[in-house]
Amino acid sequence: MATNGRDLLIWHFIRYHLLSMKFKRYLVLLLWLAATTFLSAQSFRAMTYNLRFNNPRDGADAWPLRKHWLAEQVLYTGPDALGVQEALHDQVSFLDSALTGYAYVGVGRDDGAKAGEYAALLYNTQTCKLLAHGTFWLSPTPEKPSKGWDAALNRVCTYALLRHKGSRKKVWVFNAHFDHIGQQAREESMKLIRRKAAEINTRNYPVVVMGDFNVEPDNPAMTTAREAWRDSWTSSETPAFGPEGTFNGFRFDQAVTRRIDYILVTPGTRVLRCAILSDSRNLRYPSDHFPVVADLKW
Repeated sequence: MATNGRDLLIWHFIRYHLLSMKFKRYLVLLLWLAATTFLSAQSFRAMTYNLRFNNPRDGADAWPLRKHWLAEQVLYTGPDALGVQEALHDQVSFLDSALTGYAYVGVGRDDGAKAGEYAALLYNTQTCKLLAHGTFWLSPTPEKPSKGWDAALNRVCTYALLRHKGSRKKVWVFNAHFDHIGQQAREESMKLIRRKAAEINTRNYPVVVMGDFNVEPDNPAMTTAREAWRDSWTSSETPAFGPEGTFNGFRFDQAVTRRIDYILVTPGTRVLRCAILSDSRNLRYPSDHFPVVADLKW
């Protein structure tokens, strides 16, 4: 009986330590998964997307035929902040209902309410909290609906202060659509956004500036931008993915080489990865611009 009791004690000792080792392995696995999830939650995903306004003359590329597909693309990408351009009120309203878990800020450029195109900002309500927001016009009178310099049309910039829950960081996000005709307007618009960002960012939070600037990288407007911010496409720690350009014009018969849509970030911001998404379906694109997406970390 003494021998059996000793053997039983040894067996329980071995069994305890085997279970402890298995528990430790499970614990290590759980801690690794938790750390991976935590690190992933710390990054902030920004996305800019020129939707192409709801033009009935677009035929097979008209908004009603592509809007659900575009919304699905956004949901799959899962940005924390999404800047859209050329969005009319009905398009903003559609996205507001179709993008579950998102809310938006922004106004129409023609009257400061619902008329004209928006440069709206949508944010993920599960990952971000809205702290402040506003819209200004890209003109010498930014506080009211107006057309600036040699621009052909009214242009606006919508901005928001978001608190990103994963990283616990506060970040100012600016979304703009520059004029397609006036070179002076584009240069002055970039300068105005720089001044506005400096004016409101008194706590030196990270800044993200994104949108359709209607200029290619060698334009003087982008020289002004690079004096303050970094281009996420050229600053990505992972090689940037996707085509060279962002404006496709709904055309499949030529390469896309014109890069006029950007996500800019303040120095000190890590750009983990950046991509231009060239998704297509049955020789159609969801918009005449490709969206740009960047994962950021502070």
